[in-house]
Amino acid sequence: MTKAASIVINERIIGGESPCYIIAEMSANHGGDINKAIDLIHAAKSAGADAIKLQTYTADTITLNCEKPDFLLPSGNAWESHKSLHALYQKAYTPWEWHKRLFEEAQSLELDIFSSPFDYSAVDLLESLGTPAYKVASPEITDIGLLAYIAKTGKPVILSTGVANYSDIELAVNTLRSNGCNDIAILKCTTAYPTPLNECNLNTIPDISKSFNCVSGLSDHTEGNIAPMTAVALGASIIEKHFINDSQDESVDAFFSLDCDEFRVMVENVRQVEAALGKINYQITESAQKNILAKRSLYFCQTLPEGHVITEADIRSVRPGFGAHPKYLPQYIGQTLNKSVEYGDRVTPDIILGQIEG
Repeated sequence: MTKAASIVINERIIGGESPCYIIAEMSANHGGDINKAIDLIHAAKSAGADAIKLQTYTADTITLNCEKPDFLLPSGNAWESHKSLHALYQKAYTPWEWHKRLFEEAQSLELDIFSSPFDYSAVDLLESLGTPAYKVASPEITDIGLLAYIAKTGKPVILSTGVANYSDIELAVNTLRSNGCNDIAILKCTTAYPTPLNECNLNTIPDISKSFNCVSGLSDHTEGNIAPMTAVALGASIIEKHFINDSQDESVDAFFSLDCDEFRVMVENVRQVEAALGKINYQITESAQKNILAKRSLYFCQTLPEGHVITEADIRSVRPGFGAHPKYLPQYIGQTLNKSVEYGDRVTPDIILGQIEG
């Protein structure tokens, strides 16, 4: 498990030995209602999220209002009912005039808030609001101009990799670093809604850290919380998960999002995984010390007089573990007792005339 690198968002260290940073992705789950967006911010805080993330675009900044086949949603697409990309994004976008209010609401709760910008003007808006970091959505990882523009803000950047291959990630990281951004996190992501567990390839997470010398994590689109828990066990320092307030919600991304209760359970499970992982430690823990009865050690299995020469029939390796270590058994054979012992007495160095190493 590799968690050496770290970044800092709002004075919080992410990576290294720090707890996993958990992001609640609002995306389009506000359903076009600012009050619902505010409720989601409060629910995310209540559920234990460390941050809430928005998406900053309009339909016209992310695509063209065009009816040519390239811009139409194909049959079988999760959002095909919206017909075209422009219509989908017109339905899903977060109005820019909401951003200031949403930032203030999250900040009042001491909940980190930032966004995924999809063009230069979105970056400018987020800079005016004092965003502490940027998220680059999976499809934008190849928008090198946008990455360079984001990098020049000097803020940490979190990259998703859902539609990127290795060379795409390498180019994106090099672009960020060459434009002054060294605080980079890369999230393993599979752009499928919902993502089948057998397409997660979570073993990539520690390899990301090793290959790119950066913080790694998971942007998750699976159902449930098996993938996030597994990711944390593999060294993920960031978990991002889409979030709704109510399981009956029918907003654009609701079908692959966790509701408030499910998100809270995910957070609790992640924290339990972290507790179980602990640190590298070969010592017997405090709780295990109470079970020393289960450990083997040497005991006399005969009542013997002073001056007796110990034989193999006199000593056994048995439970509990209060006597001498079993590895010393050969050294006791042939030694002379300096006092009498009873059946069930511990074998210890002080009861023989010779010198035992342990």
